[in-house]
Amino acid sequence: MAVTVADPEPGAPHQPARVRRFPRAWLLRLAAALVSGFAYYLSFAPRPLWWLAPLAFAGFACVLRGRTFRGAFGYGFAFGFVFFLPLLTWLLDFLGPDFGPWPWLGLSFALALYYGLAGGLITWVARLPLAPLWGALVFIALETPRAWFPFGGFPWGRVAFSQPEGAFLPLASIGGAPLVGLAVVLSGFCLAAVAARLWNGRAALTAALRARRTVFAAAGTLLPVVAGLALWPTIGTGAQDGERTIATVQGNAPDIGLALQGERELLRRNTIAESERLLDAIHAGQVPKPDLVLWPESATTVTGPDPQVDQLVASFGVPALIGALYELPDRHLQNSVIAWDPHTGPGQRYAKQQLVPFGEYVPARKVAELVTPFLDSETVDMVPGDGANQAIAIAGTKVGVFVCYEAAFDYPARDAVRDGAEVLVVPTNNAWYGESEMSLQQLAMSRLRAVEHGRAVVVSAVSGVSAVVAPDGTVTSSTGLFTADSLVGRVPLRTQTTLSDRLGAWTEYGLLALAIAGVAGGLVLRFRTRRASAGTAGDTAD
Repeated sequence: MAVTVADPEPGAPHQPARVRRFPRAWLLRLAAALVSGFAYYLSFAPRPLWWLAPLAFAGFACVLRGRTFRGAFGYGFAFGFVFFLPLLTWLLDFLGPDFGPWPWLGLSFALALYYGLAGGLITWVARLPLAPLWGALVFIALETPRAWFPFGGFPWGRVAFSQPEGAFLPLASIGGAPLVGLAVVLSGFCLAAVAARLWNGRAALTAALRARRTVFAAAGTLLPVVAGLALWPTIGTGAQDGERTIATVQGNAPDIGLALQGERELLRRNTIAESERLLDAIHAGQVPKPDLVLWPESATTVTGPDPQVDQLVASFGVPALIGALYELPDRHLQNSVIAWDPHTGPGQRYAKQQLVPFGEYVPARKVAELVTPFLDSETVDMVPGDGANQAIAIAGTKVGVFVCYEAAFDYPARDAVRDGAEVLVVPTNNAWYGESEMSLQQLAMSRLRAVEHGRAVVVSAVSGVSAVVAPDGTVTSSTGLFTADSLVGRVPLRTQTTLSDRLGAWTEYGLLALAIAGVAGGLVLRFRTRRASAGTAGDTAD
């Protein structure tokens, strides 16, 4: 912020105006970055405030305006840190006092660095034509490496996950999460550009409205919204290969965080007990008989033959997908989903590929041992799967499976649909995370995946929230948290692939390539501008 000091005497000789910078302007910008970051957090589930996300990015863009790389990095980091801290508070419930707050603080810090880098790089493309578009591309492009690092990738909090409903959601059927995120950020950045051009007051309003850049910025603000709304009628929800009735079993669990690892037998007993109650309700005609029964993640442990599960599935008379910890020959465990036939028992098995850091494996174990007493020689990492049986043939159809944390990654659901899945299921165990917002944050991801792939999604949780999601992202039924319950829902089987499925990862990589090209172009422009300025200064000196 600058204040121009006028000459004290009107008749005095002309002197250049003195510019005095407000010494605390950086505090105002920092406050704006923090407010914008927190507003961005508020746009996420369980609040239906999807429209706050573009407003938050508009505020963020205003903060970055005219900043250097270093300053923008700092403001971007502040924006990200105040966003991730409340978003990831469920880590405290998950890890408990043994780990302390360090993983939560450390992960929030690491993820905020990406936002800092985004802020800095946005200053490099700020002088390019269509600068808001290049800035939005840069921001979304940095979500790609965040899915790789740290800890094998942690894409929680992607921009698209703030949009399980609203105007931007239909864009998922065209370009998946990357396109939805780009639309949100672009709308916000363009709104900031419009606001900046109108800031000078009414006298400049007419000239600003005539400016091409203002017209582009206004179009960039509205076009993503209009495009999303125009796509709503194209989102298919009808059955294309019949329907199936799927029952999900929610056995419930105690709210004890990571200590739940020692309560595997309790999870099994609770799930079996709720399955038996569901079976009684079916026999009494209170709910329809399902075509498929779905158990949540890690509802039991499979170390060999299991006569009790055999008998239970046979009593239903229909196949089941059993979420289980599966013991490998070397005694290591895989977080798995097993197809269980009522006559022949266990068959195809899918093993979770994306393991939860600090939950299913401990990254940087030697470092972690220095800050927590929790780790010892008995704490063994799980083994990730290889992607086999992503779509399981069962109940006369193909069911795509991705487990819990995998909802945050693009490839598991996409691979399942490409393998022929006509419906998607998400076994999950969110009991680790207490009464936090985590379960509904994850459900928002499943709602996005439903639209992205044009498939119904059935979420089966140990302690909630279990849900049946229509292909347009609508939640048709759901359970509460920390209660024993079951859902029986009829879902359409769909075979048509969306444009997002056909494009696959090329959308993400294409946006990444454009962002890299934009940054390179911005650097070239900066170099030429500085060289031209240096040349002009030299000519003046001569």
